[in-house]
Amino acid sequence: MVKNIRRVVTGHNENGKSYIARDGDATSILEAEAVPGLVCHDFWETNATPADNTGGKDAADRPVHLEPPANGSIFRIVDFPPDASWQNNLDAVRESFEAMDAGHASDDDSTDPMMHKTPSVDYAIVLEGEIWAVMEEGETCLKAGDVLVQRGTNHSWSVRTDQPSRVAFVLVGADPV
Repeated sequence: MVKNIRRVVTGHNENGKSYIARDGDATSILEAEAVPGLVCHDFWETNATPADNTGGKDAADRPVHLEPPANGSIFRIVDFPPDASWQNNLDAVRESFEAMDAGHASDDDSTDPMMHKTPSVDYAIVLEGEIWAVMEEGETCLKAGDVLVQRGTNHSWSVRTDQPSRVAFVLVGADPV
């Protein structure tokens, strides 16, 4: 079951004055069918730097995808289920990458089915629970309030408790390593 998240977006009216343009539950959501409880809530995407703050288009009104544009960014929150809920179906993780148009990001040579690499700098802030950031060499447990800067590395996520973890991400397009 998806836990809704309120999204408030500001804008400029026809007189150039600031106002609340949107206020309601986020609508750009991908609930991975193959991995129940893995849910991505996308709030905004930019396609260039500097970002364009003109117009009234909803930049999150598009299908959820894993990677940001080369010169853009994505702001999202991901709910990660406990590993025990999907570890008996390792193909499910690969299906989830495909659902996010990112099958190419998955590391097929790794024994960890969630290991992947994207051309981005990812700022991750753990909001709830705990989650392990897993690298090819080493890992660390992150708890609510902890921050990770992921710099285009091959990485994976692991929830080793019986409670889900909620992580906020800002993904910024970067040159591939």
